[in-house]
Amino acid sequence: MFKHMSKAFSLFVAASMTVAACGMASAADSKAIKVATQSPLSGDQSVVGVDMKRGAELALEQLGKPLADMGFKVELAPFDDQANPDTGVANAKRIVSDPAILAIMGHYNSGVQIPSSEVYHTSGLANVSPANTNPKVTTRGYMEINRIVGRDDVQGVVGADFALGLGTKTVFVLHDKTAYGQGIAEFFKKRAGEIGMKVLGFEGTEEKANFDALLSPILAGNPDLVYFGGMYSQAAVLFKQARERGYAGTFMSDDGFDSSDASKIAGQTLIDGGGTYYSTVSGPASVYAGTAKFITDFKAKYNSDPQPFAAQGYDSMAIILKAIENAAKAGGGATPSREAVAEAVRELKDFPGITGTFTFNQIGDPTVAKYFVLKVNSADPAKWSDNSIVKTLDIAPPQQ
Repeated sequence: MFKHMSKAFSLFVAASMTVAACGMASAADSKAIKVATQSPLSGDQSVVGVDMKRGAELALEQLGKPLADMGFKVELAPFDDQANPDTGVANAKRIVSDPAILAIMGHYNSGVQIPSSEVYHTSGLANVSPANTNPKVTTRGYMEINRIVGRDDVQGVVGADFALGLGTKTVFVLHDKTAYGQGIAEFFKKRAGEIGMKVLGFEGTEEKANFDALLSPILAGNPDLVYFGGMYSQAAVLFKQARERGYAGTFMSDDGFDSSDASKIAGQTLIDGGGTYYSTVSGPASVYAGTAKFITDFKAKYNSDPQPFAAQGYDSMAIILKAIENAAKAGGGATPSREAVAEAVRELKDFPGITGTFTFNQIGDPTVAKYFVLKVNSADPAKWSDNSIVKTLDIAPPQQ
């Protein structure tokens, strides 16, 4: 009898210890949190998307100590949206289904950001964008959605005003039919007409390789400037083919053009004729007063100079980490809810990032944003960061 009781008691003690251990593990797990990223990590836009993720990764490595000191283990959860809306939305659904993920840094493409952020919004997940410029990103008024860069309804105007300053009288406007590319092209076209430029054509295309049919009316009209709203992987091919067919005027594009791969694709054709300009909401990392250490650390860790938006990826992650820290402190050190993190992001005032100081307005735009116009100076992709800044502006977002 005693033998059986002893065995039963042993089983009870073992079971109790197992339950206790599970409770301890559960408590430890509750301190494990994740921050997701979404950007193109594969495909023809990955040269920028990978460095956006790397910027966020470096920020987590360098700025995660306050949360670690509070007992939190913060992990990066990177997702590859492939610059594709369907992939981005599918990833977003996976992201919000993981309760450990409290926020997300992303995206690169507005056409991916807008539908994906609908998923973040319905799940209350804080989203800080380092790159998305379409007005709709914030004009929906979602508490969870914020960006640290300017907007296309300003960037398009900046581009058109600069083109006029070059002496442009005629322009042919093209776009890639995406929410981003078409949107900024429309803003450029509207402003160009308002300030007296003659718009000879406005066309959208999804072509990536052979632009012969589109180039015929451009060459016939011989505009002073050809403007392309969209990404470098498409624009650079178009510009190269136009130059090779005899176009000698000026090319201009947007921040989607800002990648060293543009020079890798188009080379000397960007320098010839009237040259090539692009507007951007993200200057080279070296233009910002606070990025010297970031550039050094980035190159040491990844053996390359940071691509455009890498520093903004760093700042977006920095904002997220500070918001999680503030929300956790407000909750007595407990893991904060997604709602608390989203509110803490929006409540940050004068946050000191490496690319600027950030305060969000009531819809998630920065209260002031920088805009740049740059000129391509070299056919060498390794010298892309040496492109000259020919105009810099600080502009508040349009009033809603």
